[in-house]
Amino acid sequence: MRIAILSRNENLYSTRRLKEAGEARGHQVDIIDTLHCYMDITSSNSKVRYMGEELPQYDAIIPRIGSSITFYGTAVVRQFEMMGTFCVNESVAISRSRDKLRSLQLLSRKGIGLPRTGFASKPDDIPDLIKNVGGAPLVIKLLEGTQGIGVVLAETQKAAESVIEAFMGLKANILVQEFIEEANGADIRCFVVGGKVIAAMKRQAAEGEFRSNLHRGGTAQLIKLTKEERATAVAAAKAMGLNLCGVDILQSKKWSSGNGSKLITGSRRY
Repeated sequence: MRIAILSRNENLYSTRRLKEAGEARGHQVDIIDTLHCYMDITSSNSKVRYMGEELPQYDAIIPRIGSSITFYGTAVVRQFEMMGTFCVNESVAISRSRDKLRSLQLLSRKGIGLPRTGFASKPDDIPDLIKNVGGAPLVIKLLEGTQGIGVVLAETQKAAESVIEAFMGLKANILVQEFIEEANGADIRCFVVGGKVIAAMKRQAAEGEFRSNLHRGGTAQLIKLTKEERATAVAAAKAMGLNLCGVDILQSKKWSSGNGSKLITGSRRY
């Protein structure tokens, strides 16, 4: 097969490993910088051009679209879709996964467990918004944030009101979520490929930090999932329409069943 990986950085470890794995199985694998693609859009013969030349017909593409280029990146993926190329994750699924609010609404509609979440646009909604998610402490998240950036823990009512007012004053779109204290700064990252969980790790936040992101100094170790955790991760990936993604799970005592029920906190494509 002829496969293209859409990636801004051909030297990125994960991108190189994908290329190596594909070539080890006898496939031809090209790494293409997404922002250097441009589209020839016609009714009968759509094309993608790259570095001044028309790209060949690929059997499949693996989109690795960074958050900073979501709009253009998904447009490139759509162009390949129009040409009949198989895309590991389709453009609409990538767009869904980048929108925290839309992701939560989709997961909620499918009955997948979530932290109680509020969303509002007017400053006079703030007291009721905070009350609705159970009061302080609570977590405030920028909709556009990634890698733990733009995620704030407000430990008191006054702190929550101040942070929300500040974000709203900057015209930033935010979510307000209940704080799952018993998670102790840990979550489970499940890797789902083709409707199956192929690996999982437990991430633990650094001392004094509640965000478990490795970019924030967190650590990770392999973990064996329960049957319930596997089913939850697969259901979340399916709800988002993602064939290849990571699903993050928090463990909570709020809806205890055996060793605790699971709360989905997010799903993202890779």
